[in-house]
Formats: sequence, structure tokens, C-alpha cells
Amino acid sequence: MTTQTLTPHRDIATLRQIPLSQLVRSDANVRKIKSGISIDELAQDIARRGLLQSMSVRPVLDPAGGETGTYAVSAGGRRFAALCKLVEEGRLPADTLVPCLIKVDGIEIEDSLAENTMRAGLHPLDQFRAFKALQDNEGLSVEEIAAQFFVSAQVVRQRLKLASASLVLLSAYAEDEVSLDQLMAFCVSNDHARQEAVWEQIRHGYNKEPYMIRRLLTEGAVKGNDRRVLFVGAAAYEAAGGIIHRDLFAEDGGGWFEDVALLDRLASEKLAQCAQEISVEGWKWVETTVSFPYGHLNGLMRLTSMPDPVSEEEQARYDAALAQYNALSEEYADADELPEEIDARMGELEATMAQIEERLQSFDAAEIPFAGAFVSIEHDGRLRVERGFVRSEDRAALRAVQSGAPVGGIDRGEPDQGASCGSFVTGGEVEEIDTEPEARLSDRLTAELTAYRTLALREKLVDDPDTALLAMTHALALKTFYRFASSDTCLEISVQSANLNTHAVDLGGSTLAMRMDARQTRWAEILPKVPHELWDVLVAYDADSLAGLFAFCVAQTLNALEVPHVRRSRELAHADALAGLVELDMHPHWQPTAKAFFNKVTKAQILATIREVKGESAAQMIDHLKKADMAIEAERLITGSGWLPSPLQSAIERAGPGISAGSELKTHHADFAEPDDQLVSENDEVAAPLPAFLVAALDGAAPALHAAE
Repeated sequence: MTTQTLTPHRDIATLRQIPLSQLVRSDANVRKIKSGISIDELAQDIARRGLLQSMSVRPVLDPAGGETGTYAVSAGGRRFAALCKLVEEGRLPADTLVPCLIKVDGIEIEDSLAENTMRAGLHPLDQFRAFKALQDNEGLSVEEIAAQFFVSAQVVRQRLKLASASLVLLSAYAEDEVSLDQLMAFCVSNDHARQEAVWEQIRHGYNKEPYMIRRLLTEGAVKGNDRRVLFVGAAAYEAAGGIIHRDLFAEDGGGWFEDVALLDRLASEKLAQCAQEISVEGWKWVETTVSFPYGHLNGLMRLTSMPDPVSEEEQARYDAALAQYNALSEEYADADELPEEIDARMGELEATMAQIEERLQSFDAAEIPFAGAFVSIEHDGRLRVERGFVRSEDRAALRAVQSGAPVGGIDRGEPDQGASCGSFVTGGEVEEIDTEPEARLSDRLTAELTAYRTLALREKLVDDPDTALLAMTHALALKTFYRFASSDTCLEISVQSANLNTHAVDLGGSTLAMRMDARQTRWAEILPKVPHELWDVLVAYDADSLAGLFAFCVAQTLNALEVPHVRRSRELAHADALAGLVELDMHPHWQPTAKAFFNKVTKAQILATIREVKGESAAQMIDHLKKADMAIEAERLITGSGWLPSPLQSAIERAGPGISAGSELKTHHADFAEPDDQLVSENDEVAAPLPAFLVAALDGAAPALHAAE
């Protein structure tokens, strides 16, 4: 066997200490684009720990080929620049000796290129473990490590979290069996046994996506946006010994609360404290629970109440908030997605207005001892208090107190014109329906939705001449016998017709509009062309033809629009009564699509709608999405549910299920009767299939400080 002797292509370079003042930068250095950490940060690191890597230099020759005594830095330009900066700052002598490899043969640009390409980067796991060693062995804090390596404290926490994962997972990561995204997902839990169990569960399966890993690790835990968590608070939960699983690598909505029993106990104790404070008001009973089941108010009578008066300061705050909200809605009406700061600001304005609108109600002090209150938690963690409900066994005693006396400060001989709730007649008694307040929609969207409702109500009136005659007779009687009573009808009997297309640009292309246009065309073809012939034509009409024309003309005057800065509460109340009488159903005329609704409301309102219709779990599955994607997913979840926004709902739908259609008629006639009791209900949450979604991956680890140039 012949042994081959390898002859080096070049001589090994000579290592020498060269004064910094004799070094210059070479134009042959291939690194031209700045990347990675800055020269300032590199200079700080060299000043602290010294130069960790020598530089590659070549003698600078004169025109005759002789050495000039200076050396060009062909590899290590950033280190050279950092050393020069330290000299400029007076932190390093100009003649500081620098370790350099002197090359005299080969191609200079090739050396620079080879140094930057023929190197292996540090495996991220080695970096994670190095950070952990600095903390465990050297006693450095997170902030100290961050300062020394010029990264944020959050980056250090993330790397320490990854280094503390199960050794089984770290080994799998080192062998590329587990990806970095998957390892980050496993770190949502600190329990190594649980991590390993989940890994064994999924390692041979097809679905090993990070979101699935997080879901399996947090099964049985309560998410941070749960009403109990928001009500109790993370600080109180942790102070009581509760454990919170945090996700340092993705938005976790406050984390996952592991000890559900502890959370329930803390919520119950806090609710009990709140109930004690409310009972001081004099109520006979106060019931508490996290969330009352649907129908807990059915069959209960509610005391009549009046909202506390609004102060001038509150009115000014409300008007200012409303004006700013409308201005922002107008400014961003065409935006696909609201900027986060604008979305947050509009949420604050909504909360301000809701706080003023939902002010406390005043009850008659003599009636309070016969009624009680329900105390629970809203979905957003706010305390929910429903006061003034009377059980059947207390009604006789209450009526004995009420006999012959005004109740709640309202004279029973005069119905309350400012009441916002309807009335419901059962068994000869009038009970009021307390409708659940909904998140405020923008004025623009409210006008658009009620434009659809107005047109649909007009069509129903066209098909019901008897009701149209009743409505017109009612409006004429108001004009004839009552001064200043025109606001009690939604008919504009001056024969004006509101232009609905200005509020809903797509309305004209709807099937509803085309049907109404066809009716108008048919009548225009039948009626005489000149107005002076119309009287004789109408005299010759039979009763049905005349009634049909009357109904059509009356329908054109109907206006059920809600528009900004125009108070029409009594007109709209009459529109509700009219809609109930003709049994208006908006489901065939409008659908809650992304284009028609969800793109025009805030993310918070989308989540509130999903939570109302499909339940908390469905809302949690889309709360991380961007606005456009959330709107599309919301349309998919809502399709087929029969949900309508409040401006399109009937009074029965707003009150909740369980009220018959026959009762609807009684409800609207009772608007003109004496108010007595209220019947209240709320909506169920219905679980929905979980939508698929993606989890964004984080960038890889940062490069080493002293990388070769």
C-alpha cells in the first residue's frame, strides 16, 4: 500500500501582535452590508470581555512591492471598526496590540469570503443551555444576561424557558425530531411528565401542529379570558396558590389557569362579598352564581323603576364620547381593519357610553323588602346585578303595599313615555320585558340595518291593507285630536318618503327592493297619466283595488330609520308595534355576512356575537385572528343560526325564546296600557365546532456576537 503525503497548498499563516495604529481596513473585505448587532454593541462587548477572535491581515505594499509597515484587515472589519471606536472614545490606547494572522499568499478576497461561509453556526439548543448556565452557575439575572448580549429581557426569558423543557424533548429537538415551533408549544406547561406524555401521544400521529400541542397540554385548564378569571384577577389567584401556564412565544390571552376548583372558590367568595354589599340596600333575598341558567327570570315579576338622573357632567361626557366615536367610525368606514389603537379607543368610548346608559335604577323604598336581586358575572368579568324581581309568594304582600299609591315615583294613571322596555300581558296583568342591552353598533351601521328593516316593513304593510288603514287612521287621529302628538307614529303623513339608498348602498340591488319597484311600476301603468283624471278613476275602483292603492301609498311614508343625532324613540317604538302586528320577519331579507355586518363592527363586537350565539369556546377559537379573517370565520359560524343584530330583531326576539307569537300582539297593544310587571329572559350559549387556525412561528435565534466577517 502506498501512503500519499499531502502537501499544503499554502503556508500556514503567521500569528503576530500588531499595534492597532498600524492596521487599516481592506477594500477586499466581502462584507459590505451591515447586519446583526451594531458596531456600538460590539465595541461594548469587546471592552467588557476582550477580543475573542483574531483578525486576518495582509501587508500593505508600496509601488515597488516593499512592505510599508501597515496591514490591511481583509477579514474582521467589524471587529476592527469596534476597536477604532473604543480608541476614539478614549477607552483604548491607539497602539493596543491586536492578535492578527498575517497572510502573504493566496487571493485576499477569497480569504474574506471563506471566513464568512466556511463556518458552522451555533445550534439554538446550545445557546439556550448557555443562557441557562449563566443564570444557574454564574448567578446572573435575566436583565443582566440581556444587557450583556444586547437582547431584550423577553428574549432571555424565552430561551431560558426552552432550555428548561423536558430532556426527552430537548434530545428530540437536537435530533430534528421536534421543531422549534413545537418545542415552544410544549413550553406552555412546566410539567415534564405532562410534556412527555403529550409527546408520546402525538409523535406517531399525523397532527403534530403547535396549536394541537398547546391544546392537549392545557386541557382542563381555564383560559385567561374566562369570566371567572377576569372577575377574580390573576394576582388574587396566584396569591391563593394557583398556577398559571404562560405562553412566552404567542399571545395567550392571559394564560391558562390550572386549578379550576380554586378559581371557582375565589369567584364564589368574591360574589358573596358583593351580595352582602347589595343586600344592605334592603332586598329580601340576593342569589349569586357565576352564570345563571337560561330562563332564571321566567315567571318573576319585576318592580317598576326609573333610572337615576344624568348629571350635566355625565351628559357632557356622553356627548363627547358619542361625537368622537361617530367621527372615528366615519373616518375608518372604508378600512378593511381598524388599527389596534383606534379599535382600543373605540372600545373605551363604548365603555364610557355604556356606563352612563346603564346607570343604576331607583326603586320605591316601600317595595324593596318584597323583592330580591340576582348577582352573577358578565362574560367580560364585570359584576352583573339584576335587581327588583318578585317571587310569586311575595306578590300578594307587594300589591297590598302598592294599593292606591304611586309606585317607583311614576303615576300609574300616566304611562311612562320614556320607558325603553315593552310590555307583556299575561293573565290580565301587564308585565314589562326588560331587554338585554347589546354592544353599541356604529350609527352608520345602525342606519343601514334599519334601512333594510324599513323597506321590509313597508312591503308587509303593502300586503296588509287593513293594518295600513289602521295605521293611517291612527296617524290622522293624532293630527286631528292631539297637539304635538305626531311623534307617536312612524308614518310621515305629509307624504314624504325617506331615501333609504343613502344609508344602505346595496339596498337597491336586493330582492326586496326589486319587488317594491315592480309594485310601483304596475301602479304607475294603471293610474292615469295626468293628475286631474285621478279622482274619477279612484271613484270607479272597487273596495279591494282602492284598499291596495291606499296601502301602497301609506307604506311609502313609513320611516323606521335610526340615524345619528336624531332622537326618534317614540317613532321607533311605534315601528316596533307595527312590526309585531304584521309579524315582520327579517330573516328572509338580510343575512349576517362578513360584507354586510362583521367587517363593519369592531373585533370586540364580533366576539360578543359569537359568544352569544355559539358560546365561549367558539369565541376563544377565533379571538387571535386578524379582523378580516375573524369576520370570515364569524360568517361561517353564524350561518344558519337565525341570529340577527338588535336593530333587525322583533320585540319577541330581543326578549328571548319562550314567548308565543300570540303574545306578541298583546305586547304591542299593551304599550298603551298601564305598566305593571316585567318578564325577562336571556339567550343560551350553544357550543360550535372548533375552526381550524394557524399559529405563527417565531424567528430563529440571534447570531453570535463575534461572528466572523
